[in-house]
Amino acid sequence: MTGPLNPPVTRRQAIARIGGGFGALGLAGAFAQAGLLGGVARGAEQVVPPNPLAARPPHFPARAKRVIFLFMNGGPSHIDTFDPKPKLRQYAGKDAPESMTKTNRKKKGAIMPSPFAFARRGQSGIEVSELFPEVASCIDDLCVIRSLYTDNPNHEPSLLMMNSGNMQPIRPSLGSWLTFGLGSENQNLPGFVVLCPGKPVVGPQLWSNSFLPGVFQGTHINNKTVDPERIIRDIRNRHLSPAAQREQVDLLQRLNQAHLEARGRDEPLEARIASLEIAYRMQFEARDAFDVGRESPATRALYGDGEFANACLIARRLAERGVRVTQVYYGNDQPWDDHSDILNHRNHARKSDRAVAALLRDLKSRGLLDETLVIWGGEFGRTPTSEGAKGRDHHSTGFTMWLAGGGVRGGMVHGATDELGFHAVTNRMHVHDLHATILHLMGLDHERLTFRYSGRDFRLTDVHGSVATEILA
Repeated sequence: MTGPLNPPVTRRQAIARIGGGFGALGLAGAFAQAGLLGGVARGAEQVVPPNPLAARPPHFPARAKRVIFLFMNGGPSHIDTFDPKPKLRQYAGKDAPESMTKTNRKKKGAIMPSPFAFARRGQSGIEVSELFPEVASCIDDLCVIRSLYTDNPNHEPSLLMMNSGNMQPIRPSLGSWLTFGLGSENQNLPGFVVLCPGKPVVGPQLWSNSFLPGVFQGTHINNKTVDPERIIRDIRNRHLSPAAQREQVDLLQRLNQAHLEARGRDEPLEARIASLEIAYRMQFEARDAFDVGRESPATRALYGDGEFANACLIARRLAERGVRVTQVYYGNDQPWDDHSDILNHRNHARKSDRAVAALLRDLKSRGLLDETLVIWGGEFGRTPTSEGAKGRDHHSTGFTMWLAGGGVRGGMVHGATDELGFHAVTNRMHVHDLHATILHLMGLDHERLTFRYSGRDFRLTDVHGSVATEILA
């Protein structure tokens, strides 16, 4: 039937609507599977958000609105930072028990106590290494998880597992899943920003969207410089006024839309079209967001100097502007990978301790910590045994991370490793459990946040994962 309310459509339009047009059916189905669409779908145009990055309600009331993941790439040693093991002194220089080392990459190496002193800090009395005196002063806001474990003691698979829930580079990253599920509160900035002065091992796959629509991929910012005119390449158009740019972008978008309608559903093209609009809007707000020079001298002094300190300050600026996920890599490559000398941890802590504590205090003073989940940790820990004379090898069967803010109970320790720090033994928490807990804090059910691809429903936690309800505030 046709009429004023039901105009006739061409064959091409009918096919486009059946196929989804601007990714409509694909995105609608994905959002519906994720439990993000309310009501009954009467047509693709009525259920698909006009902007896939538009903020969407969670599955249930969220405890956190955004995530800042401080990623210590390389793998910091748990027994030298937040998991004291005094028993190691009793066995110093002796071979580790076979039962404890059978899952290590290498069985050689003698027991090596930590060269760093631990002390009880805060009202909670949690023991923290001398490496982190500033973070230790915030310990009553931290939930220290000492019972994490993962599936492989090598960098590449462990980095992928921690960032995407799979040891192969085939799945979307945590940040992509979060922006897919929740969108972003700021449409003038990317929903998922990655700050890294270079690239870690594996590289862009760690913030990849994989089979999710391309608009959910992380935006990598090389923060080697914090000049707002240079931190994002070509952020300022030197040839056109904003009005002229808007006119040009509108024309290009109309042409792209016509091209897309002729092609039917084409996710790479859809992502390209969406990125053009975001890029146009970014040039006006991004320069402000990344300009740490706008901060007061007192705030700059609070964070200190250096790439990581500046990145932490930018992370706070992005958080208060509604960016959903910000991931801050400590440095290029794998800086915490101290095989030769664990005393190098002192240098890494010196460059990060002040900035991390400043971020926590700054968020708290602005009323943002309660709604911002801050995560600290690497892809695994390091062995209680020595490698060479004074270094430590990779260790996957027990390590430490901590969470703060965003609905997490502060001033508590969750789980434990054995008396020498080899294996998680109490309240063991796999990376899948960590991911399920993060999603839960953001108001998402990890079993409902799915995407159908290649004939099956995928999710961040695959077929695993349990929420650590004990750490919820």
